[in-house]
Amino acid sequence: MNKKIKDFLFQNKVVILFVFLCVGGTIASKQPLTFVIPELFTRIARNSFLVLSLLIPVLAGMGLNFGIVIGAMAAQIAIFLTTYWGFAGIGGFLLTVVIATPLAVLFGFLVGKLFNHMKGAEMIGGLVLSYFAEGLYQFLFLFVFGGIIPLNNPKLMIATGGGVKNTIDLKDTVKYALDTVPMLTIIEVGFYLFVILTVASLIVCTVKKQAINWKKTGSRVILAVVVYGLTYVQAIERFLSADRLLLLNAVEICCAGTVLLQLGRFIDSKFITKKKFNGKKAIASCAAAAVVYGLTYIPQIFNVLIVVHLPVLTYLCIAGLCFFNNALMRTRLGQNMRTVGQSRAVANAAGINVDRTRIIAMIFSTVLASWGQLIFLQNVGTFSTYGAHTQVGQFAIAALLVGGASVQKANNRQAIIGITLFHTLFIVAPLAGKELFGDPVIGEYFRVFVSYGVIAMALAMHAWKKVVKTPETAAAGGLGGNGKNPAPGSNAGA
Repeated sequence: MNKKIKDFLFQNKVVILFVFLCVGGTIASKQPLTFVIPELFTRIARNSFLVLSLLIPVLAGMGLNFGIVIGAMAAQIAIFLTTYWGFAGIGGFLLTVVIATPLAVLFGFLVGKLFNHMKGAEMIGGLVLSYFAEGLYQFLFLFVFGGIIPLNNPKLMIATGGGVKNTIDLKDTVKYALDTVPMLTIIEVGFYLFVILTVASLIVCTVKKQAINWKKTGSRVILAVVVYGLTYVQAIERFLSADRLLLLNAVEICCAGTVLLQLGRFIDSKFITKKKFNGKKAIASCAAAAVVYGLTYIPQIFNVLIVVHLPVLTYLCIAGLCFFNNALMRTRLGQNMRTVGQSRAVANAAGINVDRTRIIAMIFSTVLASWGQLIFLQNVGTFSTYGAHTQVGQFAIAALLVGGASVQKANNRQAIIGITLFHTLFIVAPLAGKELFGDPVIGEYFRVFVSYGVIAMALAMHAWKKVVKTPETAAAGGLGGNGKNPAPGSNAGA
C-alpha cells in the first residue's frame, strides 16, 4: 500500500503542487469563493476548447507543439472578414466558422508536412514556425488589408492608411454569439437533427437491407418526442428561454439525469434489449447523485452555486469535444494515431502510413484550435489584432502540463484538471501578491514564471528521458531490447 501511495504521489507531483499553490493563493488573496469560482468557470468556458485541441497531435506522437497558434490565426482572419462585412449574432459566428475551417485545414496540412521532416523536434519546430507565421500574419493585416486589398471602414482600419487597427470591438457583431443561445433553441435544433438522422439511418438500413431494431428506435423516438413536448409546458418553456444556466440548476439536473439514466438502463435491459443490468453500479451511481444533491443544502456551497451562470451551448461544445476525442481513439484512425505516437517503427511494420496519419492529426488540431479561438474571442468581446494569438500555445501547453500530461501522453481528464488549476492560479496570484507584498505585479510575475517554467521543465525531463533511454536501447541491440537489429526500412532510433 505504501508503494502504491508513493507511486501515486510521484506520478501526480505536478498536480499536487499546483493544488497547494491554488489553495494557498486563494487563502492569501482573501477573496471569497463567490468571487473566485464564477471567474474560474468563465475562464474554463473561454479556454477549454483550445487546450483540448492539443490532445490529438500529442497522441499521434507530435508532442506538445505550437501548431495551434496557426489555427488561431485562421480564426482571426475569418473573424476580421465577418466583422468587416457586418455579420452579427449566431449567424455571423457560424459564417466565421465556415470561413475559418478551410483555412485551418490548409494551415494544418502545411504544418503537418513540415513536422514530418522534423520528427522528434515538433515542439521546437512549432515554436519557430509560429514566429515565421507571425511575420506573414502581420504582413497580411498591416499591408495587404487596406493596402493591396482596398478596405474602407474607419472602425476597423487605421486612419492614416493601410492596415488594421490594434483592437477591434466585437460588441455589435459576434460578442457572446455562442454564449447567449437559449436552451430552448438548443433543444429544438437537437430534436430536428435527431429526426433527420433517424430518418436517414432508416433509409440507409432499408437500402442496404440491414435489420432494423424497431424497439430500440421506437423507444428513442418516444423519448425525444416526450422531451420536446415538455418544452411546451409554460413553466419549463420559461426556464429554458434563458441563455445561462445557474450552476445550482446544473447540479440538480445532473443528479436527476443520473437517476433517470439508470432507470432507463434498467427498463431497456428488462423489457427491450434483455441485456445484463449491473444493479450494484446503478445503486452506487444513484447514491452518489443523492449525496451530491444533499451537499447543495450546505449554506457555503449553496452561496457559491447560485452566483455561477454557465453559458450552456459553450459548455456543450466543450463536452462534445471531450466525447469526440474519446470516440476518435476507438476508431481505426484513432488507433493508428495511437500506434504512431507509441512507435513509428511498429506503425510502419503494421502497414500504417505514418506521415499521412500525422498530417491528419495536425489538421484536426488546427481546425479545432481555430474553433476554440473563435469561442475565446466571442466570449472576450474584443479582438486584439496583433496579440490575441501570441500566447495561445504557451498557455494551452502549460495548462496541459499542470494537469499531469507529458510531452507524449495527455487525455481529457488531464486537460480539464490543468485548465482548472492553471486558471485558478491566474485569478488569485495577482490578488495574493497585493495582499502579501503590496504589489499585484509580483503575482503577475509569478504566474508568468509558472506558465513558462512548466514548459521548460517538461522539455528538460523529455530530453533527459531520451538521453537515458538511448544508451539502454543501444545496449539492448535495437528495437524492443531483444538483441536484434531493426527491420530494414524501419525508423527505429529516429
